[in-house]
Amino acid sequence: EYAATGNRVSKWVVHGESLKKEDTQFPPISTQMDDMTGNYYAILLEKINNNLSWAKQRPLIITESDVRRVFKRVNTRKAVGPDGICGRVLKACTDQLAPVFTDIFNLSLTLGIVPSSFKRSTIVSVPKKPRPSGFNDYRPVALTSVVMKCFEKLVRDFITSSLPASMVPLQFAYCHNRSTDDAIAHVLHTTLTHLDKGRGNYVKMLFVYYSSAFNTIIPSLLTTKWEDLRLHTSLCDWISNFLTDRPQSVRVGNCASSTLTLSTGAPQGCVLSPLLYSLYTYNCTATSSSNIIVKFSDDTVVMGLISDNDERAYLEEIKHLEN
Repeated sequence: EYAATGNRVSKWVVHGESLKKEDTQFPPISTQMDDMTGNYYAILLEKINNNLSWAKQRPLIITESDVRRVFKRVNTRKAVGPDGICGRVLKACTDQLAPVFTDIFNLSLTLGIVPSSFKRSTIVSVPKKPRPSGFNDYRPVALTSVVMKCFEKLVRDFITSSLPASMVPLQFAYCHNRSTDDAIAHVLHTTLTHLDKGRGNYVKMLFVYYSSAFNTIIPSLLTTKWEDLRLHTSLCDWISNFLTDRPQSVRVGNCASSTLTLSTGAPQGCVLSPLLYSLYTYNCTATSSSNIIVKFSDDTVVMGLISDNDERAYLEEIKHLEN
C-alpha cells in the first residue's frame, strides 16, 4: 500500500489545538528504510545496554528477615570456628542479634571488605582412607566462623539467583537435584547415541582430575570473569577480599601451629567455595560441536565423538585444555 500510492502517505499534524490529516511527500523508500533500520537498531542496542547495566549494577542488600531466617536454620551440631561463637547462641538469640548483624553484613558488602575475624579459619585434617600413610591421604577442612557461614549463605543465594540457569549446564556438582549418577548417565547416553548413528563412529574419553582444586583458585584470575557474570562491583570486591589475606592455623589434636596469611585458593569447608570453583571453571567448555566436557567438581571428562576416523577436533580440544 505504501509503494502503490506513489510514495505518498498521510500523517497527523497539530494545528493549534486540533489534529488535521494531510498528505505528506516522504523521501524515497530506500532512504527511509535505511533510516528506520538504523533507528531501530540504535534503540534496540540502547535497551540492551540499559538492561546489562542494570544487571551489573544490581547490589546485594541484606534485610533483617534474611538474617533471621539463616540464624534460625543454623545447624547447632556444627563445630564452632576460631571466634568461639556456637550455632546455639545464634539460634536462641536471633531476635536480639539479627538487627546488629544485618548492619554489619550490609556495611561489609558496601565497603567490599570482609572483617579479618570472619576470614580466620582453623585447618583440621580429615583422613581420606581408613589407614592414611602420607599427607596426601588427608583432606584439609577449614573450620570458620558460624556467623560467616550464615553470611556466605546469603551471598551464595544472591549470586545463584542472579546467574542464568545455563551458566554451567554440564557441571553436575553443587547443583540442586544433580548427582554423580546424573553425570554418569549423561556420559553413557551421549556415548551410546553417537555409536548408534553409524558403524564407523567411536568415542574417545580423557578423564582428568584436578588435585587440590579449591586450593588452586587464583583470585586475580577469578575477578577477570566478573564482567561476564554481570555482578555488582562492590560484590566483586567483597569476594576478592574474602579470598585474600586470610589468616589460618593448623590444629592437630590439642596442638596448633602459628598463624599464616594466605591470598590464594578458597577454603575447603566454606559455604561459598563450591560456587566460586564452579564459576572459576564455568568457561571450561568444548570448543567443537563434536566434543563434550562433563564436570563433577574437580573430576572432568573430555569426550570426543569421532566420525570417519577424524580425531583432529578431539586432539585440538586436549591441547586447548592443557593451555
